[in-house]
Amino acid sequence: MKEINKMSVVTITKDNYEMEVVQSDKPVLLDFWAPWCGPCKMVSPIVDEIAEEVGLVIKVGKINVDEQPELAAEFKVMSIPTLAVVRGGVVVKKSVGAKPKKDILEMLEA
Repeated sequence: MKEINKMSVVTITKDNYEMEVVQSDKPVLLDFWAPWCGPCKMVSPIVDEIAEEVGLVIKVGKINVDEQPELAAEFKVMSIPTLAVVRGGVVVKKSVGAKPKKDILEMLEA
């Protein structure tokens, strides 16, 4: 493996949400998705790529809305894919629908 400090995407569940997101010392990009969602399949590899590139400064997590309905409800997710940026347990940016990589990176800078 050429990149030793590569960060991977964390699967977020209601069981690890508090530790991985609320208590995170870095901003967290959350990707709300489902296996049956076409646009989610387009966004997923982009989110994975972003995790590899910025994983040391930003945590990236994915939430399967079918398996984690409580988290989807807490974030008021009505459509997927939904991306949310969380800092200190607070949502600072949210976007719905498939987005190009540049737009997702801009969300992280805000």
